Amino acid sequence: MAVTIRDIARESGYAVGTVSRVLNHHPDVSETARQRIMAVVEAHGFTPNSNARHLKQSVSRSVAIIVKGSSNLLFADMVERAQNCLQSRGFDTAVHYLDEDANEVAFAAIVAREYKPRGFLFLGGNLDCFRSDFAAISAPAVLLTNSARGMDFPNLSSVTTDDTAAARRAMDLLLEGGHRRVGILGVNFDCAQISYSRFLGCQESFEAHGLVLDAAWTEYCRYSMAEGYAAAGRILDRTEGLTALFALSDVMAIGAIRCLRDRGLRVPEDISVVGFDGVALGEYCVPRLTTIRQDTRSMVLRAAEILLSRLDGELPPVYETIPFTVIPGESAAAIG
Repeated sequence: MAVTIRDIARESGYAVGTVSRVLNHHPDVSETARQRIMAVVEAHGFTPNSNARHLKQSVSRSVAIIVKGSSNLLFADMVERAQNCLQSRGFDTAVHYLDEDANEVAFAAIVAREYKPRGFLFLGGNLDCFRSDFAAISAPAVLLTNSARGMDFPNLSSVTTDDTAAARRAMDLLLEGGHRRVGILGVNFDCAQISYSRFLGCQESFEAHGLVLDAAWTEYCRYSMAEGYAAAGRILDRTEGLTALFALSDVMAIGAIRCLRDRGLRVPEDISVVGFDGVALGEYCVPRLTTIRQDTRSMVLRAAEILLSRLDGELPPVYETIPFTVIPGESAAAIG
C-alpha cells in the first residue's frame, strides 16, 4: 500500500498541516520538525509533492533546483536569476529548499525517480553527499558554489568562486591593516564543506604573514543573521583582544555587526568586520559592509548554459571558476 501524507504525519508525530508545510518547503517550520519529517519521508521513499503535478505535466521541459538552507540571501538571488534564465529558454523550474544539514543528493535522487526532471541545479553542497549518492542520478547536473572537480561523474559539472583564494584575500586585508587577533565566524572543519575551503584561505594568509591562526578564534554557525549574532557573542565572551571578525558569509557578518553594536562596540573603530558573498543588503548596512563579492550573475548564466547544452547530448563535464571582487566598504579599517 502506498504511503500517504497522513501516514507520514502519524509516524513523525506531527500534524498533517505541518507535514504539508515541510513537503512544500515553507520556511515557517522548526528545524527539529523538518528533520524528523524528512527522515520519515526518506525512510519510506515518499516523494514530497511540491510542484509534483506541474512537473509531471511538463517533465520534458523541467529543471529541479535544490537549495541548501533557506536563510542564505546569496542563494535567494541566485534562485531568482536561475529561474528567469531557464524560463526564458522555455524550461519550467521546481525549487526545493532543504535544511543545511540535509543530504541534498539523496533528496534529488527521489525527485529524479518520481518526477524525472531533465536536469538539476544544486546551490550549495556537501561533497561527501555527492561522492556517496550522486551515482543514482543520471540527468545532467551543475553544482553551484562548490567544485565537483575530481569526482569524475560524467553528468556533474560545477561553477564556483575560488573560495580559498577569496578568503585569503579577505584575511590579507585585515592582516595588512595591522590586525593580529581575528575571529572567524562560520567555520566548519568538515573538509567537504565550502566554509572549510574558506578557512584554509585564512590559514594561508596567516602563514604568509608569518603568523599563527589560533583555533580558539574560530566559531561555527549556520548561514543566517541570527546565527551570526549568536556566534559573535560567543567568540567575544571567551576571547579577549579581538580587533576584527571575518564572517564566512555576509548574513553572518550583518548579524555580527548588530551584536557588536548591542554590546556598545563601534564598527570599525573598536572592531572591524569583513563578510563574504557580496549580497545587496550589505551595501545598505550602517556601516556599509566590507566583503568579497561573488559574481552570481556570471555564475548562474554559465551554470544554465552548461546545463542546457548537456540536456540533448553527452558532453563532458566542465569545472569553471568565476573571479571574485573585493568590496572595500566601511566596516573594516586599519589599526592606528
